[in-house]
Amino acid sequence: MTENNNILTCKQVFKSYPMGAVRLEVLKGIDLNVGRGEFVVVKGASGSGKSTLLHILGALDKPDKGDVFFEGKKLSAFSGKKINEFRNRKIGFVFQFYHLLDELTVLQNVLLAPMVRAGAIGWLVGSAKAKKSALQLLGELGLSERTEHRPYQLSGGERQRVAIARAMINEPDVILADEPTGNLDSETGNGILRIFEKLHSAGQTIVMVTHDDRIAQKASRIIRLADGRVAPG
Repeated sequence: MTENNNILTCKQVFKSYPMGAVRLEVLKGIDLNVGRGEFVVVKGASGSGKSTLLHILGALDKPDKGDVFFEGKKLSAFSGKKINEFRNRKIGFVFQFYHLLDELTVLQNVLLAPMVRAGAIGWLVGSAKAKKSALQLLGELGLSERTEHRPYQLSGGERQRVAIARAMINEPDVILADEPTGNLDSETGNGILRIFEKLHSAGQTIVMVTHDDRIAQKASRIIRLADGRVAPG
């Protein structure tokens, strides 16, 4: 993987959190490159720092020391507005527990990201196009009959597919997924795995935290974390 092809890079990233009178050292000098189009799986024991790393890659959290680069540009140099645009336009997030809003329909949940991206005036102009894209995406994910349902009316697998649609609607450069099958039974998890395989085959860059060996076997590369560091080999 050449450096010019790297879309995300960590250089000596450290992260700790206060825990009573002490600080819990979670990441202890992470070096990591993610190439464009790669499907990278991050594995490790509970507490090894996997989710923390994912949050820092997506600018949901900041490192104490070290730097994260997107296409060679240092995230810490981004203004507040630019970092919000990065999270909204460049990164798509998929979480284990979906984080859908029950008061909104499936379609409305998916449209939240383009609505934020467009702003009030832009949304007046572009809402019809965004809705068309959302409906097409939901159709591809087998949710055409669920667009007006609320999340609590869906199965776990359906909710995760809505979350994937929400992550994909702004055509992000990278999808960051944190245990996307961790709350699902084996059969439903296989369905979600097939979706990620299809996305990767189409060129989507994916970084995924998972304990699921089935997913790890499909990845381009596996990164193992142990005690806050990248394990050798």
